[in-house]
Amino acid sequence: MTTYAHDLTLSPGDFVALDERWSTHNYHPLPVVIAEAEGPWVTDVEGRRYLDFLSGYSALNFGHRHPALVAAAVEQLGRVTLTSRAFHHDQFGPFCRELAELTGTEVVLPMNSGAEAVESAIKVARKWAYQVKGVPAGRAEIIVAASNFHGRTTTIVSFSDDAEARDDYGPFTPGFVRVPYGDADALAAAINDNTAAVLLEPIQGEAGVVVPPAGYFAAVRQLTERANTLLIADEIQSGLARTGSLLALDAEGVRADLYTLGKALGGGILPLSAVVGRADVLGVLQPGQHGSTFGGNPLACAVGRAVIRLLSTGEFQQRSTELGAHLHRRLGELVGHGVDSVRGRGLWAGVDLTAGRMTGRMASTALSERGVLCKETHGNTLRMAPPLVISTAELDQGIDALAEVVHRP
Repeated sequence: MTTYAHDLTLSPGDFVALDERWSTHNYHPLPVVIAEAEGPWVTDVEGRRYLDFLSGYSALNFGHRHPALVAAAVEQLGRVTLTSRAFHHDQFGPFCRELAELTGTEVVLPMNSGAEAVESAIKVARKWAYQVKGVPAGRAEIIVAASNFHGRTTTIVSFSDDAEARDDYGPFTPGFVRVPYGDADALAAAINDNTAAVLLEPIQGEAGVVVPPAGYFAAVRQLTERANTLLIADEIQSGLARTGSLLALDAEGVRADLYTLGKALGGGILPLSAVVGRADVLGVLQPGQHGSTFGGNPLACAVGRAVIRLLSTGEFQQRSTELGAHLHRRLGELVGHGVDSVRGRGLWAGVDLTAGRMTGRMASTALSERGVLCKETHGNTLRMAPPLVISTAELDQGIDALAEVVHRP
């Protein structure tokens, strides 16, 4: 039992009951009530510690409460937190310059959530298609991939094929064409004169950390350039050192016209997203045509600049590469022993449990009982994304727990 503010003494069950009674049931969390966190560890209201193998779906790439990020937030909290874009502030320009330099792009459009970044990229691509490419008004198309996940706004679920995300939310936004992920021939057949952009995840996260075939993105880039069509890479989950390189697309030797960034960009402290890319593409936006009250606010920019400083050293890219190799080697040893297959890159893995033995939810629950927090995606698949600050010993602790779970009769 733990005493909290307002003289309320609550058990874990009490917190879960409050959640169930007073919040909308749009999530199905494990019954773990977290009260504190640091690095790769979280602590529940009864003082039990857990290894975090989810990292807020990559929002916590640098672990919980990284000292450099907390210091940046605290310092900025004492100065100014919000101005709106009606005025300049002293963090905005430096943040945009530093993020553009880090990513090798030209300009930055800061927003808040990942879904906002994707929506912004869609708007920019359509406007570019009409004003620059010359697509007839109202005819622009954007090609997306099957099993995609880019967010849950009405427009984004319009091109989802996930029934849970899509059913009962129509009528849907038109203008999207869906093709199989990893199939360059299908993409080639879908591109036409009205194609404004191709929007893809370099590695599909929600689908189970699905890595495309070798050469796929090189072919996509060739097709889009030939058709004068934009390539938009959604790096919200895969980017910012998660897969061993700054951007997952870097490993393919391919550059996109626009990238959407989010999650880890806010350091696990607050929402911060951005569209980064070519100046001539993002330059189609003019004052009053797109915006956000909180997008690019001083507090977010200050934390984002601290994130950029961490990434600029290359340390986290190297950690993801080296620890990722260890992660995938250890997970590979489980194939045939309760695990059917493992996919991924860097410190990111999709683990398909042997069908019929247990669901991903059952495995997640069993892992939490062993002090490891993970979460299922789509039936019998676990998604693992430990924070990049994790040690080899801690990584082994989590994998050993998974081995115990999948080896159970």
